[in-house]
Amino acid sequence: MTSPLAPYAIDHEDPNGPGDARPTALKIIRDQGLDGTLSGKVFFISGGTNGIGVETARAIHATGADVYITGQNRKKGLEVVEHITGDGKPGKVMFLEMFLDSLESVRDTAKRFLELSGGKVNVLITNAGIRGYPKDKTKDGFEQHFGVNHLGHFALFHALKDALLSSSTPSVNSRVVVLSAAGHRQSKIRFDDYNFDIRPEEYQPLLGYAQSKLANIYMATEIERRFSAQGLHATAVNPGLIPGTGLNKKTPPEQLAQMWKMTQLRNLLKSVEQGAATTIWAAVGKEWEGKGGKFLENAQVSPPADESKGPLSIGYAEYAYDVDAAKRLWEDSLRMVGSE
Repeated sequence: MTSPLAPYAIDHEDPNGPGDARPTALKIIRDQGLDGTLSGKVFFISGGTNGIGVETARAIHATGADVYITGQNRKKGLEVVEHITGDGKPGKVMFLEMFLDSLESVRDTAKRFLELSGGKVNVLITNAGIRGYPKDKTKDGFEQHFGVNHLGHFALFHALKDALLSSSTPSVNSRVVVLSAAGHRQSKIRFDDYNFDIRPEEYQPLLGYAQSKLANIYMATEIERRFSAQGLHATAVNPGLIPGTGLNKKTPPEQLAQMWKMTQLRNLLKSVEQGAATTIWAAVGKEWEGKGGKFLENAQVSPPADESKGPLSIGYAEYAYDVDAAKRLWEDSLRMVGSE
């Protein structure tokens, strides 16, 4: 019997690559019966101008909700808005320029958004991210994977926290969906050296990325612990392996081509529409009303990882639910972004 928190598990037992039976974002909306039913609700999606961000926005737009997307390229953002709203369905779609490598930009964008939305936001989806970048710093001096993927979104959450709490109702609680990745299994948090400054020789792009993705899980679980009693819940999501996103732009094309040829890997690949499915399930699925604090992948609650099956297997690292580590990261992050 299928668990209510794993309604699509049967679709994932034998993946055959993009376009197979695994659900798409719009299928989740249809299965939930949400077409045109969320008029008046407000969604904020970071990184909504590329890959799964676009498909996430498109699926949410189908519900009739107002959707605000961010990106760094205004021209591209406006094109995405025009493309999504071309279906003539109700619910506004608006683009806001935001640079996650600048805490000032994040806060300015959050302020502008709250002015436009009338101080309302029901669901925050932290979708944007980078991977595989050489060692460099954000404008605020943080290692860029940690600064963009975690601290930028951490600051964004705090800028929108009061609005999320005030927008929550007893029947429809507010939600935060934090995108993570299977890569979180490659590194614990470097509490004594977040930015690889003390031991710069240890820096590897994928280690920086891994730390940031674990931080994403800790952010979600800590939001759940701190704010669930006030009607605000959070989950972390692994969208899976999706070739058609901007996340891979720092990986050499020839390396990607070789990767996608691997049979085991090829079967696990998803289309961007499939890659957005778990995000949508977390954001609007009835199964997550009034609950959170879990790591999700393949539109189900993730199991513990079986490392004997290799790095491509599903599952979370044994330290992904480390309460003490999550609390410590939260307090350190408050100091780093100046939100104490």
